[in-house]
Amino acid sequence: MQIKPEEMMAAACAQTGLTDFGGETFREGLDVFCDSASNEAQLNAVGAMAAPGLVLGSLVNRLKVTEYLKRHPEVAHERIEAPLVVVGMFRAGTTFLTYLLEKDPRHRPLLRWEAGDSVPPPTLETRASDPRIAASRMAMAMLDEINPRVRMVQSEEPDGPTECIAVLNQEFKSLVWEALANVPSYGRWLQATDHASAYAWHKRVLQVLQSGGVRGRWSLKSPHHALHLGPLTATYPDARLVLMHRDPTVLCASVCSLITTLTGTFSDADHQRYIAEHWTEMLERSVAAVEAFRAANPRVQIVDVQYADLVRDPIATMRRVYAAFDEELQGPALAAMTAHVQSHPKGRFGQHRYDLAEFGLDGPAIAERFRHYVERYDIPLESAKA
Repeated sequence: MQIKPEEMMAAACAQTGLTDFGGETFREGLDVFCDSASNEAQLNAVGAMAAPGLVLGSLVNRLKVTEYLKRHPEVAHERIEAPLVVVGMFRAGTTFLTYLLEKDPRHRPLLRWEAGDSVPPPTLETRASDPRIAASRMAMAMLDEINPRVRMVQSEEPDGPTECIAVLNQEFKSLVWEALANVPSYGRWLQATDHASAYAWHKRVLQVLQSGGVRGRWSLKSPHHALHLGPLTATYPDARLVLMHRDPTVLCASVCSLITTLTGTFSDADHQRYIAEHWTEMLERSVAAVEAFRAANPRVQIVDVQYADLVRDPIATMRRVYAAFDEELQGPALAAMTAHVQSHPKGRFGQHRYDLAEFGLDGPAIAERFRHYVERYDIPLESAKA
């Protein structure tokens, strides 16, 4: 099965009646992904339907966002002020932290349903009742039916916060494409390419989304950001960065389990060795990228948060995050966060179990590989079998 970029673009134009994709910066990534997915991912019947659909959806949103900006040029002057960006490492508690941030009424999260279908932007009157929420819920229910394990390893709500990769994938410079299919050629290209245009697109989408009247300080998150703090902070110079830390032996096991579950929905082939090698290396590159950024930008504040602290005492951890930015957690935000913690116990969709040995990874070797990182941040060690 071949996914042809030109056919995908033509289908997006036919569906929308639009032709302007907002420049050509996305095109190389589109070409590389389509080729890699067609020739390397070994997609099954579900993947052969899903992958083109996901590509089409990203192209459709590009067309609609670009058209909206042309019709409303004033949106280009929308200011994205001091966004809170949870950088995290893969599987390090970024979702939990972001759901807590969302409970602060002063914050404006990127919601799952709007990230991929951004026009028209939500209004104060429609943000809770927009029909796109139901459409997103239906799509998620279909995926749950195909592979119920997905809900256990990566739980999101259609009207809840989502990762920025849902927007970055519309520039075809996003880890989302690697998380859905094993695409080594695309992965190598993604690692080497400049991501400035991806963050420029990211900003355009946020400007459109807030222009409808649903405003506030953006609270964002993605493990993708750890690899690209340079272009992120160039786009948002006043960004407030929160970096999550967790025992990397557990992270390696957990991310391999996650990727195996996601890609296994769309391929029946055994990609276990590639997943173990590639995503362990991805974690290592994430650590190295953060350290290089910090060394080159010592004045940029990054608040470090331990996963162990967040799990043990979420509210105390959030108080510390707020205090680092000279704010106090109190009032409605505190009450809403406390209620969320009490009503959302860990593992409510089932227990996500993972084991390094399952992926042919050696615990002591992984521990040594990340030893300096663990020592620098004094990261509590866990069991890589849970």
